[in-house]
Amino acid sequence: MNSDMITIDVQKTQHSRLPGLDINNLPFGKVFSDHMYLAEYHDGKWGRTRIVPFGNLHMSPASSVMHYGQSIFEGLKAYRSDEGNVVIFRPTANQKRLNVSAQRMAMPDVPENVFMEGLNELIRIDQNWVPTGDGRSLYIRPFLFATDDYIGVKPSDSYMFMIIASPVGDYYGHPLRVKIEKTFFRAVEGGVGFVKASGNYGRSLYPSALAKKDGYDQLIWTDGREHKYVEESGTMNLMFIIGDKLITPSLSDTILAGITRDSVLTIARDWGLKVEERRIEVDEVIAGLKDGSLKEAFGTGTAATVAHIYEIGYEGVDYKLPELTSNSFSERVDKELDNIRRGRVEDIHNWVHKVC
Repeated sequence: MNSDMITIDVQKTQHSRLPGLDINNLPFGKVFSDHMYLAEYHDGKWGRTRIVPFGNLHMSPASSVMHYGQSIFEGLKAYRSDEGNVVIFRPTANQKRLNVSAQRMAMPDVPENVFMEGLNELIRIDQNWVPTGDGRSLYIRPFLFATDDYIGVKPSDSYMFMIIASPVGDYYGHPLRVKIEKTFFRAVEGGVGFVKASGNYGRSLYPSALAKKDGYDQLIWTDGREHKYVEESGTMNLMFIIGDKLITPSLSDTILAGITRDSVLTIARDWGLKVEERRIEVDEVIAGLKDGSLKEAFGTGTAATVAHIYEIGYEGVDYKLPELTSNSFSERVDKELDNIRRGRVEDIHNWVHKVC
């Protein structure tokens, strides 16, 4: 597909599941909209773009994705603005980041037209699945995976790109209790920690399960070399208010370049807050918790947006953070992001993409 416009075949469902949706009960990622978007890559080019009713896939047991893990994904959200429009937050940033992941995983780029036109058409068709109300949105999952029917260690020659969508409420319904992890690691230098590869999340499940047995909601991952520096927390980038500064780990090949992270940092700078992107030692975090200079800790990500941390565990000791107020930075920036998405304040950075 070399032209700017693509042809998308559309097959609409005959039996919408929307009437059975319980808007007051939206468990994250378990309910899906009526349709899904697919595009196939063969012989060095993209083709067969289509939207079909949401359903199961037919795959060979020899599909290389199941044996060698060539699978990447993105996450973004559609919102219902106060005027009733359906908008998506920073979708082209997700398209660009998907291709960063694709390059590292020896997969083909997904062109902007294949990504954006498919996304727009899918959300137009399923626009009634975008819920209204604060805390509610349509979570969108684009993903790319290998489809060669071949058992052999090499990059696949064929791929499937798909987009599915799920109406959701809050990812976390409460502030988080987290533990600093110093036994297991999420990523190592030279690896794939900076991309959204499926295997990154698979390797985190066991240590996360151990932490949950001890009553923690998530882990704060540390570097894979010395366990000396904090990096990410669960599915989120990590941020701290220490003194009068917003401090976050600087990007590297072990840390995902979060789009919500970038949005929060941009707003912080707009507001004149001192921002530092640098390596943060575990000892600095613990010292700040002990002397009270660490005032806020929170995660940022598409699913959670801003997830407040109220307690941090380290070497058998739990440290509570100060209670948040309406003037706390994380509270204010969370509200500001929602106001931008809902059209309540001016979108000075052109982050909001209107679909319909």
